[in-house]
Formats: sequence, C-alpha cells, structure tokens
Amino acid sequence: MVRKCRAGDGAAWEQIVHDYSRRIYNLAYRFTSRSDTAEDLTQEVFVRVYRSLDQYDARQGDLQNWLMRLARNLIIDDYRKRQRTPHDNQADDLADHTYHLHNSSRSVQQEMERRELGAQVQAGIDKLSPDLRTCVILRDIEELSYQEIVDLLKIPEGTVKSRINRGRIELAKILKRMKVLAVSEV
Repeated sequence: MVRKCRAGDGAAWEQIVHDYSRRIYNLAYRFTSRSDTAEDLTQEVFVRVYRSLDQYDARQGDLQNWLMRLARNLIIDDYRKRQRTPHDNQADDLADHTYHLHNSSRSVQQEMERRELGAQVQAGIDKLSPDLRTCVILRDIEELSYQEIVDLLKIPEGTVKSRINRGRIELAKILKRMKVLAVSEV
C-alpha cells in the first residue's frame, strides 16, 4: 500500500486514510474532548504521514504501528502544549462525529444510555491530572503495552505503572462522586 502511495496512487492513499482515520480521531478526541480539535489533529496526522511516507520502513514494523506511533506523538505533543496554555475545554459529544458507528441491535433507550455513560466517563477522564490522564488513555483506551508507553513518554516503567494505577483509582473516585453507574451495572 505504501509503495502505491509513493508512486502517486490516490486510491491507495484514500484506503490508508479510510482504514485508520477513525482510530486516530478517537485517540485525538480522548486527549482533547473536542470533535473540532480532534478532526484538526487527525488531518494534521495524515498530512505528516503523507509527507513522511518515504521514511516508512516495513522492516521496522507494520504500517499500522508506524502510523499510530506518529499519531500518538503528535497528539501527545499537542496535549502537552494545550496543558501549558489552557483555553475553553468544554467537551462536545463524541457521538456527533461522522466516524461514530451505530449498533442497530440496540434500542433507542440503550443507545441513549450508552451515549450518556460515555459522556460521563469522558468527563471523568477530563478531570484527571494530565500525567494520569495520558497514561490511562494510552493503556486502557489505546491498549498500549507498558513498554510502548515508556518508549513514547520517555519515563521509567515504574512511573508508568504507578500513574496508571493512580489514574484508575482516581477515575473510579471521580465517577463515584459523579454517581456514574459502573459499566457492569448498566
């Protein structure tokens, strides 16, 4: 696929964008809590990927790993920059984004409850400190290994594990204070 893109095949590039845009958008949304910012970051990731296709080496890993590593680095850099210069960070509804897939087997009531629960959990994640939030998102939402998080954030593994544990505990306390039902209770 990358070879085709390098040769100027627009359909191959469209396929890459189609295959990975939702995952990159969701990651960006988890860090920004804003669909417009997540869309901008997703677009920026693909611009950078396109410009650096000649640097991709299949011997060092598959396309998905390379692309997601670029995306995570860019999104985390943006997140850190926004933490230094905060602005209005009102979260908007992830369900409004065009990449959201609806499960037709759910009733309208179940879908509404799922959206509300998702919004509440995101609000809880937003209340975590930046260090805890980053580690929890990377581990529990992006499902990165501890070593991948260590490599990405350039911090010791013990620190990563500690932040994940503290972040999970803090998130549980926040959700309890918000009176959010546990997922197993829904």
